[in-house]
Amino acid sequence: MTTARFRGGEIMGIRIPTVFEESDAIRCAGCGAHIDGTPFRVSIMDIVSPEAPPTWAVAVQLNPGPHQFHADPAHFRSWASGKGYYFCRLSDVREIMRPIAIPGQEGRWGLCDGLHREAHELVAA
Repeated sequence: MTTARFRGGEIMGIRIPTVFEESDAIRCAGCGAHIDGTPFRVSIMDIVSPEAPPTWAVAVQLNPGPHQFHADPAHFRSWASGKGYYFCRLSDVREIMRPIAIPGQEGRWGLCDGLHREAHELVAA
């Protein structure tokens, strides 16, 4: 974990000798470990927005993110597996993943990058 230290200084002629540490708390949503550098961010966004926004009284079905991970796709897959999502095996892990409602299973979602024209082949993440 990296820390930034303020060694004091002077503001408007007033000496400030304070030393404090600031923690950098970027954590991987998949494994929970600290991410050094820039995290790989994934947002879950549909191609077409709904015609009307959901009411505040209805629970949101998906958190669109962005979710932060290590660059290894296995971290995203472990997060998706923990949430009960399915993954389209014809896609890759990308910055924008498309939600796919699974017919006949209310509240079950698949995730796909949307870059193929074939029918989705959903497997457990």
